[in-house]
Amino acid sequence: MDAVWRVVLGVAIGLASAWLVLVVSLLVARPRTGVLQEALRLLPDTIRLLRRLAVDRSLPRSVRVRLWLLFGYLAIPIDVIPDFLPIVGYLDDAILVWLALRSVVRRAGPETVRRHWPGTPDGLAALWRAAGLPGDAARAGRGRRHA
Repeated sequence: MDAVWRVVLGVAIGLASAWLVLVVSLLVARPRTGVLQEALRLLPDTIRLLRRLAVDRSLPRSVRVRLWLLFGYLAIPIDVIPDFLPIVGYLDDAILVWLALRSVVRRAGPETVRRHWPGTPDGLAALWRAAGLPGDAARAGRGRRHA
């Protein structure tokens, strides 16, 4: 039972750290409106985006497998850079999320990411800029919104 709590704690700390990295990235990317509101929504929206992409059977299997491997890596308490190191301990998690997102956009296309994005257009544009995704960041936020 102790190992289960360690995993839960590790996932919670990892998500909180990833959220912090995304908030800082969002502040640097500066969306047009509601910086604080978008910062608070960016992590949950990004997690929902990645989950939706991971279960989309229209995407190539390699994309879905990559995303599930990412989820597995984020869930296990053993990392390349130990999480107990302040700030840099979660850098490997943030880098892997960034690489996975870039890989999905390259393989599945920006339209697929736009279609699955659950947040606001400004949030998607901020994520696009913060992750350094290819293409026009202004166009990134013009997808239809998922309910």
